[in-house]
Amino acid sequence: MRLTASEYRHWKNKSITLLGMSGVGKTRLAHQLRRAHWFHYSGDYRIGSRYLDEPILDNIKRQVMHIPFLKELLRSDSISIVNNLSVDNLQPVSSFLGKLGNPEQGGLCLKEFKRRQRLHHDAEVAAMRDVPEFILKAQDIYGFNHVINDAGGSVCELDDPGVMELLAEHTLIIYIKTTEANEQELIRRAEESPKPLYYREDFLDRELARYLEEKQLEYVAQMDPDDFVRWTFPRLFRDRLPRYEALARQYGYTISSDAIAQVRTEADFNRLIEQALDSQRPER
Repeated sequence: MRLTASEYRHWKNKSITLLGMSGVGKTRLAHQLRRAHWFHYSGDYRIGSRYLDEPILDNIKRQVMHIPFLKELLRSDSISIVNNLSVDNLQPVSSFLGKLGNPEQGGLCLKEFKRRQRLHHDAEVAAMRDVPEFILKAQDIYGFNHVINDAGGSVCELDDPGVMELLAEHTLIIYIKTTEANEQELIRRAEESPKPLYYREDFLDRELARYLEEKQLEYVAQMDPDDFVRWTFPRLFRDRLPRYEALARQYGYTISSDAIAQVRTEADFNRLIEQALDSQRPER
């Protein structure tokens, strides 16, 4: 979707998709706009609540079955397990995705890890294809005039042009580009608290081979899961940047993470969007 600043200002039912790395400020901004009565569509929440709900619960139950006391209660239907996922708590999705490496350190074997990665990929595609439906629901059911699509950090990895074309048809695409300082902070956070990540399969195969060679390991089960995440994150970050930039050039507009961090009100946000629309000429 391409708009002038004036067209955006007079757009009665605004719908915006935020793209960018996890931690760049998308969800913080979406929370601020929720207070201004924007409907917050979280791609990660939709993935966990709709498309990965059963696999997430199966994974939890599989762990419970290793505990004799809970095993008998679960088998006799004496207890039930629910997925307490929320927009503000996406831990169940993260725990299902898991980390690659030594099973004694909570790691997954390569075959299982790739299976979960594929499930997440398909779920993310489906969640983004649901955005137009939720734009209608937000207005018709819940009475929200505007919608913010808080897309996951791995949307640029989907390699599905149809998804981006659909989003660009129904929403204004805004890419939040990290500054150098913000990039270093995201890398520092990943090193301090390594979290499960989605990897494109060709990237995973290439970087896994390099990691094993560099660490002089023979197979995945010897890997420290957290160390692998710390090692790959900067490489994944830099691999994704040109993908995001290409999407922004083709479908949308770019705003820096520093500018987004200064947003305090809906008026601040709208002003920032209008400035981007005025200053960035679309690529034809």
